Amino acid sequence: MIHPSYVELMKVVNNDVEIGEEPVVNSRYSIVIATAKRARQIISGAVPMAEKVVCQKPLSVAVEEVYEGKVKILPEAAETEE
Repeated sequence: MIHPSYVELMKVVNNDVEIGEEPVVNSRYSIVIATAKRARQIISGAVPMAEKVVCQKPLSVAVEEVYEGKVKILPEAAETEE
């Protein structure tokens, strides 16, 4: 099993959303796109922000950053790919 799961990541990202508001991320696809974008930034030389990194692979680091709340996902960024 992958840790953290998609459900856990979605809870972290949508943590600040108040009742009645549209969630920032409402699908697995949005989480995948957002973490892939962050992984590409890390590959391009961005400094990782995650505190506990088990694996040094860029995608694993990006997932950990999202899980720790170090990366903020904007609603439009989660839905479109550059």
